[in-house]
Amino acid sequence: MQPLPHQEHRAQFEDLVTQALAFAKTLGASDAVAEVSEGQGLAVNVRLGEVETVEQTRDRSLSITVYAGQRRGSASTSDFSRVALEQTVQAAWHIARYTAEDPAAGLPEADKLMLQGSPDLSLYHPWAITVDEAARLAIEAEEAARGVSKQITNSEGASVDSHEGQFVMGNTRGFLDGYTYTRHGLSVVPIAGRGDNMQRDYWYTSDRIAHRLAAPAEVGRYAAQRVLSRLNARRLSTRQVPVLFEAPLALGLLGALTQAVSGGALYRKTTFLLDSLGQSIFPDHVFIDENPFVPAALGSGAFDDEGVRTELRQIVSAGILQSYFLSTYTARKLGMQTTGHAGGSHNLRLYSTKTNPSDDLAGMLKEMGTGLLVTELIGQGVNYVTGDYSRGAFGYWVENGEIQYPVQEITIAGNLKDMFRQIVKVGADELTRGSKTTGSILIERMSIAGT
Repeated sequence: MQPLPHQEHRAQFEDLVTQALAFAKTLGASDAVAEVSEGQGLAVNVRLGEVETVEQTRDRSLSITVYAGQRRGSASTSDFSRVALEQTVQAAWHIARYTAEDPAAGLPEADKLMLQGSPDLSLYHPWAITVDEAARLAIEAEEAARGVSKQITNSEGASVDSHEGQFVMGNTRGFLDGYTYTRHGLSVVPIAGRGDNMQRDYWYTSDRIAHRLAAPAEVGRYAAQRVLSRLNARRLSTRQVPVLFEAPLALGLLGALTQAVSGGALYRKTTFLLDSLGQSIFPDHVFIDENPFVPAALGSGAFDDEGVRTELRQIVSAGILQSYFLSTYTARKLGMQTTGHAGGSHNLRLYSTKTNPSDDLAGMLKEMGTGLLVTELIGQGVNYVTGDYSRGAFGYWVENGEIQYPVQEITIAGNLKDMFRQIVKVGADELTRGSKTTGSILIERMSIAGT
């Protein structure tokens, strides 16, 4: 896949945005925001050593939102011609004129915007990979998984994907900026066992920089080890025990927090953490930091989806919630100020002052003693209004700090408010997926429904 000619396109994109905004003003718009974007991707999937699918994508878009006071309308097109641009702006203006007024609608205040030019966060690292090369890497990962044991009896395949894009966004309050970005990944899904004793598991690696991806053979072997350890799983009787969430699943607990204290949930009053700002929601050893400026990280960005400057933030300090996640619109609905979170969070890291370097997964199992290590969750079972949490699960029964056997067909249940407060320890086995980082998380006690 050849890199996009982004340097040549930046000036063109800026010109298109400027034209769209100017035309919107001539129609009578009080304000407007426009974005021009382009992207391309390659995804190669293999199974049992043969290429199954090759998908190459390329897309582009010009979108505009115009305001008539506190009424707004939006439209988009993939045609960058002057005629199409004007027709798109006219369509958005027509919509805005006939929609109901919304007191919270409107652009961010100028003093919140990134107006001085954003720093280079090294988000663009193109990968000039061919279809044949991508297939070779995917096959290498799958073969490594299948070669670990004869008990690996099948495969759902392996895939390599690469995506890059660029955009420019601007509004009538002086913001005009954008950047190029890349994202690459490799995954493999082996199957072990036969008949009623068949299991599947997976592993993947992703990064903005291709050479920082884990080696295909390493990904394959680790996926195989995971699926082999699941064979001969048993059921458990109903009980209440400590539960250790493996790091990939612990990230979901961090995600549950971001959803519960996001502006949309707060102003709609559909969250169990309503009015929680300044309140203790975790033990005092738990902290959550946000750093939008980590070079080449998947969650980095100097401004949010509205052009608002991002900031270093401590979301949770000594267990106390310090910040919500607000866009301009949701902040106005709450009578507050935007936190620069239109589009989501930026490189969150949950950690604990109790964590020691020896607290890898084995160390966390010893810390738990007897309980359940959870490595897969099934179903959605989270009620964000009440905090009630009930998920199907797969994991491992642990005694005296050692895994005894895998367990399946169980349900773990609790309440997120209690689970947050009952975090005993956070592991040193930190894992980053997308914009979130944490180690494994040990919860003091949860209910297990089994036989």
